[in-house]
Amino acid sequence: MTVLVTGSSGHLGEALMRTLQAQRRKAIGIDVLPGVFTHHLGSITDRAFVRHCMKGATTVLHAATLHKPHVATHSRQEFIDVNISGTLNLLEEAAAAGVTTFVYTSTTSVFGEALVPPPGEPAAWITEDVTAVPKNIYGVTKAAAEDLCQLFARNHALRTVVLRTSRFFPEEDDNRATREAYTDANIKTNEFLYRRVDIEDVVSAHLMAADRAPSAGFAKYIISATTPFSRNDTAELRNDAPRVVRRYVPEFEAEFARRGWTMIPGIDRVYVNDRARAELGWQPRHDFRALIARLPAGDDIRSPLAREIGSKGYHDRVFREGPYPVE
Repeated sequence: MTVLVTGSSGHLGEALMRTLQAQRRKAIGIDVLPGVFTHHLGSITDRAFVRHCMKGATTVLHAATLHKPHVATHSRQEFIDVNISGTLNLLEEAAAAGVTTFVYTSTTSVFGEALVPPPGEPAAWITEDVTAVPKNIYGVTKAAAEDLCQLFARNHALRTVVLRTSRFFPEEDDNRATREAYTDANIKTNEFLYRRVDIEDVVSAHLMAADRAPSAGFAKYIISATTPFSRNDTAELRNDAPRVVRRYVPEFEAEFARRGWTMIPGIDRVYVNDRARAELGWQPRHDFRALIARLPAGDDIRSPLAREIGSKGYHDRVFREGPYPVE
């Protein structure tokens, strides 16, 4: 089996390539930027380039994309070109080349407006059944590419899996108020309760999806750390998150106090990974409980793979306010 990995110089692409090579699986990396794990330089918007790289591939892991941090620095047309047309090029050439499985890296950002309920309402319980309501060009193009994947699964017998991943980037938060209120490690640890996932678990989800793509042809999964909460907690979570967390993971208080950390007062949404665990057999290793268990020993909250890759950033320049400009 030969795996074609798009975006191989990026954060997730490199993580996929590192893991595939460690498992002695044949993998070819493509990207617009050079990198240690990139074999072919070029853009997925170039149909001839895609056709050339697709030769011999049996599986495609499509991680290349313009991200949310690019919204303020790239045009809407560029998002359409890369995220929609680029994905279409890959799907058409994959179908023509006889590729058996296509795994598309999407994002929980496609849920958009559905993520923040009105004031006074419980936290949103986000499963795959929640209707996506994208709120920017990033979400719109990712949702459109998901639909293309479903189209090719139905009309071209190309087994496709969409993975809607939550936050796994190592860069600092783009919200200035959040950065000023909490340390970076505190922010990210809190997020493992409801909207973050470690890149090691993201990689394992992609490989499980590639190996266990449904015979029905198409599936869509949320890939986020396992939350300790249940749907019955959503009203209380919105108004008093520390109290709910104390009920499930009481040991967090001593560790937070030792580090001078603070639990967020309220949580507005919870990503639920039940379907991926049940249908793919995915077993994420990194969640809030696991982090709290290993923090007393002084361990980093990041997995070894996350530490190995480090931070790549999204732009080739530094911005005065935050890690990237917010639209």
